[in-house]
Amino acid sequence: MQSYEERLTAPRSWWLIAALTGVACALMLLPLGTLPMLGGLIGGAALAAVGVSTYGSARIRVVGGALIAGDAKIPATALGEAHALDADEALAWRTHKADARAFMLLRGYIRTAVRVEITDPQDPTPYAYLSTREPERLVAALAAARA
Repeated sequence: MQSYEERLTAPRSWWLIAALTGVACALMLLPLGTLPMLGGLIGGAALAAVGVSTYGSARIRVVGGALIAGDAKIPATALGEAHALDADEALAWRTHKADARAFMLLRGYIRTAVRVEITDPQDPTPYAYLSTREPERLVAALAAARA
C-alpha cells in the first residue's frame, strides 16, 4: 500500500512577521528601559513563533488503511472518490461551493487541495476538503488505501 505524509507548514514570510512582532513588542517597551525591551523582543517573537508553528503543524497522512487529517481519522472503508483540485477549483470549493457540514483542513496559503467524498451512512459529513501541496500524490495514496 502506498503511504502518504505531508505537513502543512506555514510560509516563510510568516516567520518574518513573527520576528517583526518581537521587534514591535521591543519598541513598545523601549521607554521602560533596556531589560524590558529585550524581554519584549524575546517574548513577543517567541509567542508569535509558537503561534505560527502551531498553525503550521497540521498533518495529512494515509497510513494503516486510514486517512488522518489534523484531528480526524477516517477509515479507508468510509472514503469515496477523491478529486484533485487545482487553484481555481479549490477556491470554489472553499467558498461558494462549500457545504457547512464538510470537514475542512483548510490552509489559505496552500492553493491546491483534494476533495474526498465520505460514504459512511452514519456520518453526516458529505466530504473532506484537504489543502495539500501535492494533490495527485494524495489522490493516488487514497486510491491505494481504498483498494
